[in-house]
Amino acid sequence: MRVMIDACVLYPTVMREVMLGCAKAGLFEARWSECILEEWARAAGKLGPAEEVWARGEIAALGAAFPQAIVRYDAAQERAFWLPDPADIHVLTAAAVGSCDGILTMNAKDFPKDILGDAALLRWDPDGFALLLLAEAPDQVRDVAARVLDTANRLSPEPWTVRALMKKARMPRFGKALEA
Repeated sequence: MRVMIDACVLYPTVMREVMLGCAKAGLFEARWSECILEEWARAAGKLGPAEEVWARGEIAALGAAFPQAIVRYDAAQERAFWLPDPADIHVLTAAAVGSCDGILTMNAKDFPKDILGDAALLRWDPDGFALLLLAEAPDQVRDVAARVLDTANRLSPEPWTVRALMKKARMPRFGKALEA
């Protein structure tokens, strides 16, 4: 399954690490566009220049880890699509051009299911998508979550539980399911 990942899922870190860990495990094929990556870098830059530099380094590492993930298209192709927020049309265009099965985003209102359905695309939120992957491949997803938790605990002065970390990452149902 091919999944276009919106910038709001690539940035923040924990959500990105869970989703890309699952992609690295072969549970789905991650896709994004140059516009999506630039959106991530600009969002990080709002926290300061060092954050944008850090994000651009992460983006470069993604290119090496996922060389097939980038979807390129001619900007004129965007005219074939419509969304309530014109600033998100690039995500829909990249998903359609990239032969994706759906879009992974936190912005449900900007990607109405009826409009995505016209383009033969589904929409998933990270929490629900992680639950779907957990149901399909529990051992692999639990391994990914354990690695993300280990990293968070290594970098944080206070210890995390998986449930608390996933709740902070706006994936509370996934965190609860991992503890079950």
